[in-house]
Amino acid sequence: MKIAVPVTSSNQIDGHFGHCEFYNLYTISEKNEIVATERMDSPQGCGCKSNIASVLAEAGVKIMLAGGIGNGAINVLNRNGIEVIRGCSGTTEEVVKLFIEGQVSDSGSSCSHTHGEGHTCNH
Repeated sequence: MKIAVPVTSSNQIDGHFGHCEFYNLYTISEKNEIVATERMDSPQGCGCKSNIASVLAEAGVKIMLAGGIGNGAINVLNRNGIEVIRGCSGTTEEVVKLFIEGQVSDSGSSCSHTHGEGHTCNH
């Protein structure tokens, strides 16, 4: 399984999917361990209008752990076979480890482009 995470320069999950600097792609083994990490550059801009969903899908990504993300981007990712878990924050590897331990769930709220409050994972 591959998990994608939108990342800031300080290795935190980006609070706005479409504005991330790059993506970390984590390959997870059958034993639920991180066995590889790779970086994929972000096209920058609106995630629902870029080709990032198809590029991530071609790379084998099945899960996106995101902070803030709009419904348009979620729909495009879903159409490309990528499940989106919203409302995550923190260091990328820490959140991926929590996810594979079953301690992260979707927040249920999408980004409305008003970023006054921080996002946290539901665990």
